Amino acid sequence: MLMRTDPFRELDRLAQQLIGPGTWSRPSAMAMDAYREGHEYVVAFDLPGVSADAIDIDVERNMLTVKAERRPAAKGEDVQMELSERPLGVFSRQIVLADTLDTEQIKADYDAGVLTLRIPIAERAKPRKISIGSGSDRKEISG
Repeated sequence: MLMRTDPFRELDRLAQQLIGPGTWSRPSAMAMDAYREGHEYVVAFDLPGVSADAIDIDVERNMLTVKAERRPAAKGEDVQMELSERPLGVFSRQIVLADTLDTEQIKADYDAGVLTLRIPIAERAKPRKISIGSGSDRKEISG
């Protein structure tokens, strides 16, 4: 059998064991992608193994906070764990949103372990045309 080794994987595993799982007061970071798609700003968070009811999304002014908790799976009495590499605990991420985003219209979707937030760009921030008035529209005030 051919086995590939990754020396950094062991280092990451050791660091995670030393630091320990995230707690509500000291959560671990979660991976995310952020991009603009048309007139929306999309943020996707990786949360594999987290149930939807363990995810908390808050917006206060322009600060978006996402917290999630991955709990241990229920195991029977006669189960002996041989290897445990998937991190458990609390994960969190805070993002400062621009004033040009409409935080009242955020939509959240959770599918296949990925939380996707769609934040529309506010109407006032969208490009618009400004018409130019002609000189013939001027009126003279006499007094």
